[in-house]
Amino acid sequence: MLETMDSSVGYNFSISENQEMIRKMVKDFAEKNIRANVMEWDEAQYFPVEVFKKLGELGLMGVLVPEIYGGSGFGYQEYVDVIVEVAKVCGSIGLSVAAHNSLCTGHILAFANEEQKHRWLPKLATAEWIGAWGLTEANTGSDALRMMTTAVLDGDEYVINGAKNWITHGKTGDIAVVMVRTGEKGSSKGISAIVVERGTPGFSAGKKENKLGMRASETTEMIFDNCRVPKENLLGNVGEGFKQAMKVLDGGRISIAALSLGIAKGAYEAALQYAKERHQFGQPIANFQGISFKLADMATEIEAAELLIRQAADLKNRGLPMTKESAMAKYFASEVSVRCSTEAVQIFGGYGYTKDFPVEKFYRDSKLCTIGEGTSEIQKIVIAREVLKD
Repeated sequence: MLETMDSSVGYNFSISENQEMIRKMVKDFAEKNIRANVMEWDEAQYFPVEVFKKLGELGLMGVLVPEIYGGSGFGYQEYVDVIVEVAKVCGSIGLSVAAHNSLCTGHILAFANEEQKHRWLPKLATAEWIGAWGLTEANTGSDALRMMTTAVLDGDEYVINGAKNWITHGKTGDIAVVMVRTGEKGSSKGISAIVVERGTPGFSAGKKENKLGMRASETTEMIFDNCRVPKENLLGNVGEGFKQAMKVLDGGRISIAALSLGIAKGAYEAALQYAKERHQFGQPIANFQGISFKLADMATEIEAAELLIRQAADLKNRGLPMTKESAMAKYFASEVSVRCSTEAVQIFGGYGYTKDFPVEKFYRDSKLCTIGEGTSEIQKIVIAREVLKD
């Protein structure tokens, strides 16, 4: 537990009864429904929709959604636990759970009106519908203000044209929150957020990416060709989309930080067990200083990453500013994930380089965490901008 006199950073990290219950439930679910299939799904790049339907039945696809809209009504600490426990077994499933909860569902929860919330959230919270979120384009990754996808009001409908890239659930998703340009290119007030339902004419999926890691989490283009959407699907007011997206990404950084932490923990736990069981020169390799120091570094960095994540989650729960804290958590945890998975492969030696052992997949999955929802370099820009305000 960490305590200070400043209420903005005074937080209690005692494990609640809800958290303990959720951890056990998710851990048991992952062992029963995910672990045996991890490599099969990875090799085939298969997105297991049926698993997400089961997660929805447990309330884990609407962790943050209030019960009035069909969700579980939990906070960010419980949400972090869900992502961590899933990612300890499979980063791909963890990524998809995170994207569904924090991006699409989170955007609607934060900025939709009551009619819209009652219309869409119950289906998302139960995983009757899988959600997608579209910001990135082929030529505008971090430079979102110059997006090319446009929405032009024509009577009672918006006509959307353009394409979004690197979209989680871009093909399978039943509903997408899409950022579109409704004003001047380069203006923060020139972007709006519109919800598009699957089956809307002119809305289709494009190329599916063949990825290094996270291969069971679907990543595709979303294409809009004179796609007509009712103006009632606009979230908030015209021109508020960029501001909304930045706030959604603040919470999304906690998601990716938790995903990173789960991957790091999974790699560390596998390496720790292996180091105790693998014998060389008549003793476990864990006895050798070269190996034990790697484990010590991994354990320390994982603890530090979790503290940053829990701090950001606490601020988010209390509705306090957390742009800096979420960026710090995402930046540090994602880099820790890469370092821990790399060291895990090293501890396994040649076996770590094969697909017969889990650390090879942790190694491949971890890298996306330093890229998705803002690269490590972008996180540094955000952090620097925040600290220089003082």
